[in-house]
Amino acid sequence: MTTDNAYRQLDFRLSERTHHYGPNIHLLADPFALTQLARVCAPETRQPDFNRLIAQLYTHLGIAAMNHALPRARVASQTRMAAYTDRALLDGERFDPAAQVVCVNVARAGTLPSQTLYDLFNTILDPDQVRQDHLLVSRVAPEGGRVTGAEISASKVGGTIEGRHLVIPDPMGATGTSLSTVISHLEKHYGTPAQILLLHLIVTPQYLRFIADHHPTAQVFALRLDRGMSSPEVLATELGARWSEENGLTPNDYIVPGGGGFGELMNNAFV
Repeated sequence: MTTDNAYRQLDFRLSERTHHYGPNIHLLADPFALTQLARVCAPETRQPDFNRLIAQLYTHLGIAAMNHALPRARVASQTRMAAYTDRALLDGERFDPAAQVVCVNVARAGTLPSQTLYDLFNTILDPDQVRQDHLLVSRVAPEGGRVTGAEISASKVGGTIEGRHLVIPDPMGATGTSLSTVISHLEKHYGTPAQILLLHLIVTPQYLRFIADHHPTAQVFALRLDRGMSSPEVLATELGARWSEENGLTPNDYIVPGGGGFGELMNNAFV
């Protein structure tokens, strides 16, 4: 049977900002997402709009990351027109339904993003190959000062991550200590994933440096990079051109411009 070969191989490219942080960093150039992210960060945005926007943005970001990073396979399937002609066959490249994905909920700011992505993956892949794990992680910041590390106080992990696609969403990538602790813990106890995908709404230059130094194969997907504490001279340069001089954090590691405490706003619990 002859079928159209126009979609047998897809050449997908992300729309990304130009930067100097390396090939594993993907800063999306996405007007829709940046418009909605500005609404998320606005002082007047509260529940229920806040969580609705977070879910919408993570669906959008998740689709971009999936298109770029998940394996694809050639699949042929019939359409309803098969009752009328033998040419009614869709033959093309799609997501490999056998891909194994593990979403990680880094509570508490990561809970809604992880559930959003978990549900999304279940609509695209074989649900039997999709899992969600849960870790309770706290940043260590003595007496409210700079973050010195992170600790895992509880976890619920459903099995191995060996050869799976590990997806860790966390809205704010500030210092990198929390996610590095999560990655190291999972790799030490549960195996080596096929790839690590870190999905953020906002990241800082310091976060990108920490991840690049400690987990160089991890891929970072983010909607915005904030370096608002940098000097005017550095702010006038391309992203990452003077990486070592870029600064997106206050002295106690809050992101600027940032968006405030996303975990607090998601849960209406300001603790």
